[in-house]
Amino acid sequence: MVTVANFDGLIGSTHNYAGLSFGNLASFSNTGLTSNPQAAALQGLEKMKKMVDLGLFQGVLPPHQRPYLPLVRSLGFYGNDREIFDSAWRQSPNLMINCFSASPMWAANSATVSPSIDCADKQLHLTVANMSEMFHRSIESNQTYKSLKRAFPFAKVHKALFDHPFLADEGAANHVRLCGEKSKKGIELFVYGREGYTKSNSAYPARQTYQASQTIMRNHRLDASCTVYAKQSKIAINAGAFHNDVVCVGAMNTLFYHECAFENSGKLQSDIRKAANGIFEPIFIEVKESVIPLQDAIESYLFNSMLVKIPDRKYLTLIAPLEVKKNARVARFCENLVVGNNTIDDVYYVDVRQSMRNGGGPACLRLAVPLDSEEKKLVNNKNVLTENLYSDLKVWINKHYREEISPNDLRDVNLMYESFAALDELTNIMQLGSDFYSFQK
Repeated sequence: MVTVANFDGLIGSTHNYAGLSFGNLASFSNTGLTSNPQAAALQGLEKMKKMVDLGLFQGVLPPHQRPYLPLVRSLGFYGNDREIFDSAWRQSPNLMINCFSASPMWAANSATVSPSIDCADKQLHLTVANMSEMFHRSIESNQTYKSLKRAFPFAKVHKALFDHPFLADEGAANHVRLCGEKSKKGIELFVYGREGYTKSNSAYPARQTYQASQTIMRNHRLDASCTVYAKQSKIAINAGAFHNDVVCVGAMNTLFYHECAFENSGKLQSDIRKAANGIFEPIFIEVKESVIPLQDAIESYLFNSMLVKIPDRKYLTLIAPLEVKKNARVARFCENLVVGNNTIDDVYYVDVRQSMRNGGGPACLRLAVPLDSEEKKLVNNKNVLTENLYSDLKVWINKHYREEISPNDLRDVNLMYESFAALDELTNIMQLGSDFYSFQK
C-alpha cells in the first residue's frame, strides 16, 4: 500500500514581503507591506495539524538559515558575522534582501519526487530543485539536499541539476503523479515552460525547461512510456501562473486544471490516456474560462489547493485557501463541484494568508512524497509531526518569532541574532544535529 505523505516547509522567522519573485503577482503586489512571521508560522503549523487530524501522514522540513551569510562571505565580505552584516548592507543591500528570504517555506519547490514503484531500481527518488531563475531561491539547494537526506535516509536523493538556465528546475510545482490504486504503478507528468536552448518569450519567466524535466526522468529511472511532457501555457505564465501548480493540481486518477493551464490540453489528455492505458482510467476536470476566468483562478489560488485522499473515503478532498471563499464565482464553483458527478466530493478551507500574500497557497507549502508501507517506517521520525512535536513547535514559534517585520527591519542586526538563536533551539527540538546550519560550525 502506498501512502502520500505531505512534508511541509516550516515557515522561517524572517518571513517578509520584499517582492523578490518576478512573475509572482501576489508577491509583487504586496511588496513593502509589514509581515507577521509568527502568524505565518502558526498558520502553516495549524495547516499541518489539520492534515494529521484528517488521518494523513504529515512531515516537517526545517527552515533554512537566514540571513544566508555563507553566500555573502563568498562574494568578498570579510570579518565576523556582525561585520559582514553591516558591510554588506552598506555596499549591497539588494544582496542582503535576497539572503533574508524565507522562501524555503514553499516545499513544493524543494524537489521532484518519484515513488519507488515507478522507478526501475525500486528506490524512492528525489531531485533537489536548482531554481536557477530566481536568485533568492537558487541559494536553497545545498541546505535542501541536506534536509531531504536526513528526512529520507533510505532514498536516492539527487543533488540539484547543474545551475544554469538551460536546466532550470522548479521541483514538484511543475510535476504531477497520477495513478489508480495506490499500490500500482503510476504515470508522471512533467510540465515545462520553455526549451532550454531558448529564452522565455513570455512577459514573465518560464521557469522550467523541457531538458531539466527530461534529465530528472532519466535520473529517476522512470519508464518513458509512462512519462508525459506538457508545455505550460504562455497565457497562464503572463497572467501570473509562474508555476504549473497555480493552475493545475492532480492526485490519484484525477487531473484538475484550468482551461488555460496548458498550450494544448487536448494533446495532454490524449498523451495521459495513452500512458495510463492498462494501468488506470484518468479523469480530467477542466474548468473553462467562461466558468472561472483565469484571473479569478490565480487570485484565489483555487488550483494551488491540495488534492488529497483521506483514509476510508471513496473520493478526493480539496484543501483550499480561505481566499477561494472570498471570490463569489470560485466559491460557487466549489459548492457545485462537491455535489457533482466527479471524483472530488469535499472541500476543507485553511488559513494560510501570510503565505498567500507572497504567492504561496496550501500546495506550495508541501512536498508530496508517496511512500510504501516499509518506507514509511524508515522516514526519520524526528521529521514526522506528532502531538509532541506540534506542541513544541507552537511554543518555539511564539517564543522566537516577531509579530511584525517590514523590509526595512531586515537591516536590524538583532533580527539576524534572533533568527540564529531560534534555529539553534530548533536543532534540539527536531534533533537536527549540532552542525545542521552553517552558523553553528
